[in-house]
Amino acid sequence: MVVNASGRASGQKAHLYMPTLKENDTHCIDFLYSLSSRDGASPGTLNVYIKVNGGSQGNPVWNASDTVTEGWVKAELAISTFWPNSYQVIFEAVSVQGHPGFIAIDDIRVLAHPCRKAPHFLRLQNVEVNVGQNATFQCTAGGKWSQHDKLWLQQWNGKDTALMVTRVVNHRRFSATVSVGDTSQRSTSRYRCVIRSDGGSGVSNYADLIVKAPPTPIAPPELLAVGATYLWIKPNANSIIGDGPIILKEVEYRTTTGNWAETHVVDAPTYKLWHLDPDVEYEIKVLLSRPGEGGTGPPGPPLVTRTKCAVPGSVPMESLQNTPYEEKIFMQWKAPNETNGVITLYEITYKALSSLDPSADLTTQRGRVFKLRNETHHLFVGLYPGTTYFFTLKASTNKGFGPPVTTRIATKIAAPMMPEYESEAPLNETETTITILLKPAQSRGAPVSSYQLVVKEERKSKTRRATTEAPECFSAPVSFRNASILDSPYYIAAELPPSSLTVVQPFTVGDNKSYGGFWNPPLSPAKSYSIYYQAMSKANGETKINCVRLATKGASTQDSDAMEPEKQVDSTVKMAGVIAGILMFIIILLGVVLTFKRRKLAKKQKETASSSTQQREMGPVTTADKSTTKVSTLHKDDPFSTSNQDLNGFNSSQPSLAQPSLTLQSFPYGGCESFQAGQFQPAIRVADLLQHITQMKCGQGYGFKEEYEGLAEGQTAPWETAKKDENRNKNRYGNIIAYDHTRVRLQLLDGDPHSDYINANYIDGYHRPRHYIATQGPMQETVRDFWRMVWQENSASIVMVTNLVEVGRVKCVRYWPDETEVYGDIKVTLIETEPLAEYVIRTFTVQKKGHHEIRELRQFHFTSWPDHGVPCYATGLLGFIRQVKFLNPPDAGPIVAHCSAGAGRTGCFIAVDIMLDMAENEGVVDIFNCIRELRSQRVNMVQTEEQYVFVHDAILEACLCGNTAIPVCEFRAIYYNISRLDPQTNSSQIKDEFQTLNIVTPRVRPEDCSVGLLPRNHDKNRSMDVLSADRCLPFLISVDGESSNYINAALMDSHKQPAAFIVTQHPLPNTMADFWRLVFDYNCSSIVMLNEMDAAQLCMQYWPEKSSCCYGPIQVEFISADIDEDIINRIFRICNMARPQDGYRLVQHFQFIGWPAYRDTPLSKRSILQLVRRLAKWQEQYDGGDGRTVVHCLTGGGRSGTFCAICSISEMIQQQNIVDVFHTVKTLRNNKTNMVETMVRRHTHTHTHTHTHRWIHE
Repeated sequence: MVVNASGRASGQKAHLYMPTLKENDTHCIDFLYSLSSRDGASPGTLNVYIKVNGGSQGNPVWNASDTVTEGWVKAELAISTFWPNSYQVIFEAVSVQGHPGFIAIDDIRVLAHPCRKAPHFLRLQNVEVNVGQNATFQCTAGGKWSQHDKLWLQQWNGKDTALMVTRVVNHRRFSATVSVGDTSQRSTSRYRCVIRSDGGSGVSNYADLIVKAPPTPIAPPELLAVGATYLWIKPNANSIIGDGPIILKEVEYRTTTGNWAETHVVDAPTYKLWHLDPDVEYEIKVLLSRPGEGGTGPPGPPLVTRTKCAVPGSVPMESLQNTPYEEKIFMQWKAPNETNGVITLYEITYKALSSLDPSADLTTQRGRVFKLRNETHHLFVGLYPGTTYFFTLKASTNKGFGPPVTTRIATKIAAPMMPEYESEAPLNETETTITILLKPAQSRGAPVSSYQLVVKEERKSKTRRATTEAPECFSAPVSFRNASILDSPYYIAAELPPSSLTVVQPFTVGDNKSYGGFWNPPLSPAKSYSIYYQAMSKANGETKINCVRLATKGASTQDSDAMEPEKQVDSTVKMAGVIAGILMFIIILLGVVLTFKRRKLAKKQKETASSSTQQREMGPVTTADKSTTKVSTLHKDDPFSTSNQDLNGFNSSQPSLAQPSLTLQSFPYGGCESFQAGQFQPAIRVADLLQHITQMKCGQGYGFKEEYEGLAEGQTAPWETAKKDENRNKNRYGNIIAYDHTRVRLQLLDGDPHSDYINANYIDGYHRPRHYIATQGPMQETVRDFWRMVWQENSASIVMVTNLVEVGRVKCVRYWPDETEVYGDIKVTLIETEPLAEYVIRTFTVQKKGHHEIRELRQFHFTSWPDHGVPCYATGLLGFIRQVKFLNPPDAGPIVAHCSAGAGRTGCFIAVDIMLDMAENEGVVDIFNCIRELRSQRVNMVQTEEQYVFVHDAILEACLCGNTAIPVCEFRAIYYNISRLDPQTNSSQIKDEFQTLNIVTPRVRPEDCSVGLLPRNHDKNRSMDVLSADRCLPFLISVDGESSNYINAALMDSHKQPAAFIVTQHPLPNTMADFWRLVFDYNCSSIVMLNEMDAAQLCMQYWPEKSSCCYGPIQVEFISADIDEDIINRIFRICNMARPQDGYRLVQHFQFIGWPAYRDTPLSKRSILQLVRRLAKWQEQYDGGDGRTVVHCLTGGGRSGTFCAICSISEMIQQQNIVDVFHTVKTLRNNKTNMVETMVRRHTHTHTHTHTHRWIHE
């Protein structure tokens, strides 16, 4: 095309249209152009347009003007219009008036290769944004970039944007970004990138800019339901204004009168707004969002509605808990799930429905109680024993009371009330009989089931017992024949039914007749007796006994021909007995003299010898000492007398070999030296501690009684600050408050001059002043002060020796959070809770407002101190104290210790801790002076004589047993060391440790196993020598006809769970139903069988095979079975057919077949460890690890104890990374003495160590 511009008006145009092109890739078009004139002025302008898909022509992508070329010049067009789009190139010549010349185009070519000079664009991508957001296009081109190049964005309608900033990606590619400003409304527009370089122009494809409008609901949300504290709505998000897709739905609500608003995400078709205020009008709107920034649209039309104002829902039935007593019932509950407002009141009504006692008058047994909103518990008093009460409980708001919840609770029966006797004078007395007058007893809660006459032999004793002291009754039914066998001082002479004693009548003790299966033999003239009369009531598995002493009979001082019924003694034997008695008296007298001389000599040696030569260190017994460490038996000569009990029930009648932590000196134990009042030893050598405590316990503990009474009782120092009126409400008890000279003084709060008081005292430790703070359990009013004290004193450990509620009384408020709580200006966060069988360790972080420091603190909560008295054994408390010592940082502030009052149990903890330090460092203990010093710093520390004796027993057990815990990392080396035999003694430390274990194992007395000794339960025991103590028995709950609720089993703790195991014997044919009742009643999910079946020993199969069978009321259905190595796994489904509404339970039965009867240990250690792992896995899968496991062997002894010990130690390894075999077995033996039974054959105790070693290294 050649255009002559001469004589043309300005703006006249000539066009050259190329054919429409449609190619699959980027193409290059080159052409030649020329602008010429005679006068050297430009004849006009040459423009090039790229028209896409027949659309608008737009603005030029290339042009030439204001210039004259010298001949022909080549230019390139790099067009990136991709298939299926088509494009057309249009050349346009525009004339300029008064500028003659020519505009020419020639040689237009479509090339099959990219342009050499003009850059080629990559595909330009579509951009989608929401209204009002920035839209950015990314233009990327291949080729070299020059700073003279111009790059811009061209719109479909021809408008151009400003030039863009360009960056070079590499030597072959560059890119540029540009923002499009007009996104204010919903639209779709098209843009492309254009670049002009020296060699020509590049043009990209058109990309869409899509501007979306965020969605808005057309209609308000739909109201589905209205409550007092909730609104149930449907968002109605289907009909919208704007664009989708909807990726988020939110509900915004506020009160119509308020200025706040809350927004909740909705992830379901409907939504329930909770925790609203009753009778309040709310405005609810729905917000919808689409993808991208700014995708949330404005809220839709509002829903305005009002919540209801209604009475509350009922108190949750599952939250009702009760603890019945004889004349009291403690009840607690939780607030209704639907409060429908603020709970203002609880109303409880109760009335008696029926009583087990037909004579009870129940007409006045009714009442009504009101409790405030924060009082969700109540103790009902003045009730009648053995009576079922009907309780109705309902909650109230300002609108009234909600629906009631009802329950029935029965009080426990009480012991019968014995008749009054003016004197203990009998009606008649002979040498072998005594006649007394029997009166009917008055029932209390249940009818009298039987009367018993008890004959007790009165032996010579130093006990100074008041005649008015209430006698201890006799629960174990010991016959005359069993009395000598069981070493019992009493026997039942007669059992009379209530029908035979409706009126007052005489009875002769010793008439040689039988009453109710008990023989009433003639009395021995040579002995002194007390005659007791006791009445017994039984109901609902409870047995209550009351008794009274009716008469005493002294020994005859005259010769008599009357003989004991079963002991004929000739004159020769009598004479020998007299001579033996004289010799024994002389020996005892010599022993007393020698003992006093030895003490004087020892005292002199102590004053003159240097400290390096004193034998006051705690350490292993040397080889030379082992021959002198035998302990003689107690009262071996008198089979009918009670043995002296020491170590809080430990049996000291067994020989003592070398101890790991105590050097025992040789001394006689045949009798007790007399204790003289006022002679308190200031310090006792650890080696003499066992002898000292045994001596103090003689005469029913008269020595301890006299020593304890020598301690100062009550206030011994001023406490004026604590008595101020402003501080009275800060004291839980009026008589246990803080002395002025040792009290903890808190930093004063602004405006409160009395804010420095807290009921707490500093207590000195062993050579560590103010090592402890003894305080009361926090009250609601003092929780903030308690945490102020903890922060101020920089304490890292809190020791809690009480439960929150005991015997229905609040002992301490819960002063720690479930998650995070702020107490005043102290923020406390619970980090970790580590529950163990006898205590819980909680870890907190503590931070004070305005301080950046965050401290870590542990609370050690001892949970197994009984509601009354002291723990049966100190084993658990000693482990607890060791854990506190180990985890308390050495640079921390005082240990804060509290119980309820901060005196009794707190004093026990501190005294034992101090004395253990003293024993370790000096080899002596000074318990009396230690407690005297504690009482000078806080009133009544170690509050009772029973606690005083317990402190002695705890220290003795610690000294005898030592600290036997071994870190896991050291176990391998230590295990091989303690297993090595000494060639001179043919012994090892493990053997010595087991001998120590035998010494400290408690001895079970007949009265401890009274239930198992009942005649009706004899046939339920495989052996009368293997009985469980009454306190450990799991009494059966489900009813099976006339069968009793007894089973020969014992509850056992694991390391981290109380009563995790139930150890029992292999069921007898007559106890299979009881066995399955036990499994069902105690929610057992596993059974471990460790013995072989043997018909000769009545060890029969007690489960069904591929069917179902009923054992009493329990139906056992076989589900599946498999065998793997030495373990047969069976799964059963059990149900109580008498109560089918209780549902089914799954039980896995593990039969271990790798332990033959002839072996003391399993064939494979790997197999027994595999059994432990499988049990743990099943327990975790089935019930989260909280279910109980029934473990049995033949008698429920050695094998069962070994298995329980291995399980507990595996938990110990995983939870605390330590191994303590001794402590584990000692804990098991506290409940059942035959746990881990013997070392005679293959050392079962060693076997437990070996399994532990293998567990660690597997």
